[in-house]
Amino acid sequence: MKTFNLVSFATLLATALPTNANVTLPHLFGDGMVLQRGQPVPVWGWANPGERVAVEFAGQRKRATTGGDGRWEVRLNSLKASAQPAELKITGANQITLTNILVGEVWLCSGQSNMEKPIGTRPGQRPTRNYLQELAAGDCPQIRLFLVKPAMSDTPVKDIKSDWHVCSSNSLEQTKFSAIGYFFAREVQTELNVPIGLVESSWGGTRIEPWTPPVGFDSVPKLKDLAIPKAPTGTNKPANTQPMIIYNAMIAPVAGFAIRGALWYQGESNCMGEHPDGAIYTDKLAALINGWREVWRQKRLPFYFVEIAPFHYFESKTPRVPTADALPEFWEAQTRALKIFDTGMAVVTDLVENLNDIHPTQKKEVGQRLAKLALAKTYGNKSVVCEGPMFQSVKFAKGRAILTFAHAEDGLVSQDGQPLTWFTVAGADGKFVEAEAKIEGGQVVVQAASVAEPKAVRFAWNEGAQPNLFNGAGLPANPFRSDAPSTTPRGH
Repeated sequence: MKTFNLVSFATLLATALPTNANVTLPHLFGDGMVLQRGQPVPVWGWANPGERVAVEFAGQRKRATTGGDGRWEVRLNSLKASAQPAELKITGANQITLTNILVGEVWLCSGQSNMEKPIGTRPGQRPTRNYLQELAAGDCPQIRLFLVKPAMSDTPVKDIKSDWHVCSSNSLEQTKFSAIGYFFAREVQTELNVPIGLVESSWGGTRIEPWTPPVGFDSVPKLKDLAIPKAPTGTNKPANTQPMIIYNAMIAPVAGFAIRGALWYQGESNCMGEHPDGAIYTDKLAALINGWREVWRQKRLPFYFVEIAPFHYFESKTPRVPTADALPEFWEAQTRALKIFDTGMAVVTDLVENLNDIHPTQKKEVGQRLAKLALAKTYGNKSVVCEGPMFQSVKFAKGRAILTFAHAEDGLVSQDGQPLTWFTVAGADGKFVEAEAKIEGGQVVVQAASVAEPKAVRFAWNEGAQPNLFNGAGLPANPFRSDAPSTTPRGH
């Protein structure tokens, strides 16, 4: 996974506070940005203590007085979507005028390298499928892009240096902006016909813990110890695996900026190593979601994530995990997180061409599946099917396992027209064998000649599984085991 040169804490801090009496703004407020429609919009900055500041936008004028820490904040009333470029004025001892401001939907895109991967090329990675054609079609002026560069800090940073870019073939290539974020935005913008703003804050090779704020860890009792900062010892520099250290530098500066929701594609780093996360990732994901909802002050902030793709973690020359079950158990942990309200998961078992490449190139389809989740769950489009078949229940009778699935209202199908693949069953001895599976009357019936009385069934319980069970909407079924332990994540 790719890593980057780090921005020092001293450099970050230098951007955090104004250096003169003038009113200043975080870089997140800039020309070409998109403001979130339909909810109060915080606008903040810095000036001399006690200075009166006025903010004007869309016929509104809001006033604030700077506190003793030099910070001021106003909250604009709910705005209507507008693709008409407008000005936002901030007046104190000086005046700042921001131009080309649109109003629409704003989403945060975060995670590790599969979220970070751009449409174009990146050293050491294959380009996104059809990248030349996709870049050529990238002129989308109603989509705006803000990229947060990789950085770490021991304490929360107040500002970051970056700019908004109007989405174009050139800006996508020059910024190396997230392909998944772009394809998500293009799909949502086409459907809603409103401007879309994307804030990308991602970093290849990172774990989930560094992205999580203390309040998130505090919300999950078994993770509370992670909320206590651990200072580097001796001359050791902090690592980007240290809890909160990326949150402080890459999320804290944008937290509070009005957004509709968050997209998350991460987990590969937590799945690898001598002690892969397995079930505990459910709690870590709950901590991240809870924490971000707290710092954004949005208790129902939509959070849509990608189930990590099939990959040879174990079946490789140098295994990255101790057992063959590491990835299936991780999928199970991600699936359990769906019990947290206002979440959704894109399954991508069918979007991998090379099981030895941890960076699948089919990012357009991933972005589109995340868009389906947003369109159906956040924007209420009931005609959009956003989830594939999800295991619901099993009944064992007459030597067969009869499976019922949710999200199969439009039917179950074999995507390639061949017999269903990647089903196994076990009897009382717990030994799983390959099984025959057929779709019958909206259910799947599974049996194996060598197992007279099946007691458990598993589907795609293999790191290389690319099964062919889909629903009629063309979305793949999620891996599962009927003999899974029962645990529930702590979510708001």
